[in-house]
Amino acid sequence: QVQLVESGGGLVQAGGSLRLSCAASGRIFSNYVMGWFRQAPGKEREFVAAITWTVGYTYYSNSVKGRFTISRDIAKNSVYLQMNSLKPEDTAVYYCATDASSVRFEIRRAEYEYDYWGQGTQVTVSS
Repeated sequence: QVQLVESGGGLVQAGGSLRLSCAASGRIFSNYVMGWFRQAPGKEREFVAAITWTVGYTYYSNSVKGRFTISRDIAKNSVYLQMNSLKPEDTAVYYCATDASSVRFEIRRAEYEYDYWGQGTQVTVSS
């Protein structure tokens, strides 16, 4: 069992930056993949980025590639999402999630593949 707690959301102007944090409690196994998803009002939750826990492979959605950076600190059991050049369309609730069933460092993007979820943190980008 893994518990996830996000923090770092807030209100920022377009072009600004925010850094989200996700603190994980419980055992994180070597095959786990940690991901970030987001859900804007009236829209389905979508994949943003993910990182394999031990090797550090990363994958980004096209909408954030080049602007967002995912990272992890194994010693702190934490995952981060550095968000730069923010746009109003980045406004959403951002969720941290864990895929506990990944095989061979595969990064999966489907919401149903992720087993554990945080409560979410609101990010609002004003124009």
